[in-house]
Amino acid sequence: MAKNCNIRVAVLDMNNGMKNQGLRCILEILNSYFKSKNIAFDIRVFDVRQKDEIPDISFDVYISSGGPGSPFDEEGWTWEQKFFLLINQLYKHNEKADNDTKKHVFFICHSFQLACRFFKIGKVCRRKSTSFGVFPVHKIWGGFEESLFEQLPDPFYAVDSRDFQVIEPDFDQLKSIGATILAIEKERPHVPLERAIMAIRFSPEMIGTQFHPEADANSMRDHLLQDINKERVINEHGAAKYYDMLDKLEDEDKILLTQKIILPAFLDKALEKHFVFTIE
Repeated sequence: MAKNCNIRVAVLDMNNGMKNQGLRCILEILNSYFKSKNIAFDIRVFDVRQKDEIPDISFDVYISSGGPGSPFDEEGWTWEQKFFLLINQLYKHNEKADNDTKKHVFFICHSFQLACRFFKIGKVCRRKSTSFGVFPVHKIWGGFEESLFEQLPDPFYAVDSRDFQVIEPDFDQLKSIGATILAIEKERPHVPLERAIMAIRFSPEMIGTQFHPEADANSMRDHLLQDINKERVINEHGAAKYYDMLDKLEDEDKILLTQKIILPAFLDKALEKHFVFTIE
């Protein structure tokens, strides 16, 4: 059984007051994880974009959610300045801190795009069309060595929901900060467009994904059944692909596996120094 001090988790809500399923999924994963391991925990949600709420650097773990809209629409706003300041403070803290006090951060979708802007990783831009659905994600370079991905096949499947993307990586900048690209979107030889970056490890303690590792079958089904999303998927990928997505939501080796593996593995890595295991 794991015995440890109270673990404090900051969840940064980037949904700007809009109804969503992602935050529910994140909180369910967190609660299930800590209860299953008998770990004392405290979770606080910060309404970043709507109320300018930003945590300090006293938390052990930070998970920053996806959210609607452009990663540029609110450029320079108070919340964004505070968000970037937090990233910088955590990054600088980790450079000097010992292993027991390092802060681990996970950026999801909208937050991932913002993190790429902050770290100047590559070009953040609008997609030619919205990407929405369940798609394969391909490991690349560091992804084959990434501990969070080691239990996943190549490719693995994830929920993708975005109008923006990160492309044209700046390899000099990646090298200068020690960041590694972990995954890219599905190759489409018939489409003359650069594939988007789907996951980056920014530092030993900071990682982000363009896809939604928190998504569950129920939330995705609700989204796919909405007329606007159904039309979107069918227009871009065809009716057969749309119904195939619905059929595969319950597949144990698709998004259910991704949800089961990635965020719990992130928590394992983030909290391994806090655990003391006793033999019963």
